[in-house]
Amino acid sequence: MDIAPASARVHLTFRDATEADVPVLVGLVESAYRGDASRAGWTTEADILQGQRTDAAGVREVLDTPSGRVLVAERDGEPVACCQLEHRGEAAYFGMFAVRPELQGAGLGKVIIAEAERTAREDWGAGEMHMTVISVREELIAWYERRGYRRTGKLTPFPYGDERFGIPQRDDLAFELLVKDL
Repeated sequence: MDIAPASARVHLTFRDATEADVPVLVGLVESAYRGDASRAGWTTEADILQGQRTDAAGVREVLDTPSGRVLVAERDGEPVACCQLEHRGEAAYFGMFAVRPELQGAGLGKVIIAEAERTAREDWGAGEMHMTVISVREELIAWYERRGYRRTGKLTPFPYGDERFGIPQRDDLAFELLVKDL
């Protein structure tokens, strides 16, 4: 019987995304957050936002950012998760984090965020990791807090009316900045 924690049993390889990954990344992010498929995992935003989470142009914009990269996590050569990292002076920004819904809850997220933090610290010398999370996502924010992130109370308005970010199903959405010392 294997009694090791789930995160210890996860074997992933990491690589930087390329232009050829754009369709896979769009599908991965969409499946983790929007529509009925996202309900297989726990990170769904389907009850608060409909429409798209990202599109090919949005992913290309992230890939084309000179100070950034997108890490792709693969298991047996198949992309199962991704995240955006962007070097912003003394800090790094963490975003576009997605794990295939049917694999959520198995420890992959912990492994991926640890790799992102290691990368930001070792490759860029970043002292902090920053991210923004929709402020009403209490369960997700609690998950990040268990990983050492802290709420700052700094809010940015949700871009209502810009369907590139989805179609809000409520009128109280905002992004909250979370920060972790690396």
